Amino acid sequence: MKILKEKTAIDFMGKRMPAFVFSGILLIVSVAAFFTQGLNYGIDFTGGTIVEVAYAEPADLNAIRNVLSGSEFRDSSVQYFGTSTDVLVRIPPREGMNNAEISNQLIYLLKDTGTSVEMRRVEFVGPQVGDELKEDGGLAMIYALFGILIYVAIRFQTRFSIGAIAALVHDVLITIGFFAITQMNFDLTVLAAILAVIGYSLNDTIVVFDRIRENFHKLRKAEPVEVMNVSINETLSRTIITGLTTLLVLLALFFLGGEIIHAFSLALILGIIVGTYSSIYIASPVTLALGVTKQDLMPVVKEGTTTDDRP
Repeated sequence: MKILKEKTAIDFMGKRMPAFVFSGILLIVSVAAFFTQGLNYGIDFTGGTIVEVAYAEPADLNAIRNVLSGSEFRDSSVQYFGTSTDVLVRIPPREGMNNAEISNQLIYLLKDTGTSVEMRRVEFVGPQVGDELKEDGGLAMIYALFGILIYVAIRFQTRFSIGAIAALVHDVLITIGFFAITQMNFDLTVLAAILAVIGYSLNDTIVVFDRIRENFHKLRKAEPVEVMNVSINETLSRTIITGLTTLLVLLALFFLGGEIIHAFSLALILGIIVGTYSSIYIASPVTLALGVTKQDLMPVVKEGTTTDDRP
């Protein structure tokens, strides 16, 4: 159509079927990995002991891991905590050992690294607390998605709310699937990252939906596919700029932030990429597949409220 000739640069909706197939494959792999391999839950969810130690000189994490690998603490995780002289050791639950026994034995082993080491703190997370955190975290995501469903349905229309939820579920499942496949540590920081991804992806989707609603009013002769293409292209520069600036910060956190926020920043990086993709190729195409039309967004005019233009 002539009205769209200058505005549509990329035919996003024309590529929606290949995008659906691609997303379907990712979702199948993610769900299969989650149910076959499961997540490598951190101590926040499984329970265990957290020991913070301080070295007189910068600690060698590889040397510490080598020492622990030959002991009963071989499945512990070791990372810097703030500075290169502070080390955090996360130890899974040990039956028959209390905190004092675990910390004393750990200090004894760490002295073999050849440098002076001092105990800073010892914390214990019980398995029951970990189970409660796991359950509460899952409920938090469900409540967030349900609230978003209601919000979008009120602000736009039911078909748009289903499209938005489809995009958010898509983002969450793929992010969780990545952690199931790689078996990276899944703790509370990663859960917080996933909740942040839900907010980011929703914001991106709402911007596109707002433009679609405006263009349904402006481009009255255009088909829904054309309106969505125009809307996505008009918001594309905003989407790219927002995504790139956010990724720059997250990449800095990933490479310079240290081991303690490695999984957190990686989850956000993956979520931003997938969320940007889903706001274009999942939210709008799902809404289109549900049969949205411009009449769905037009206010209902009650009989007798219009004025007669005749003289």
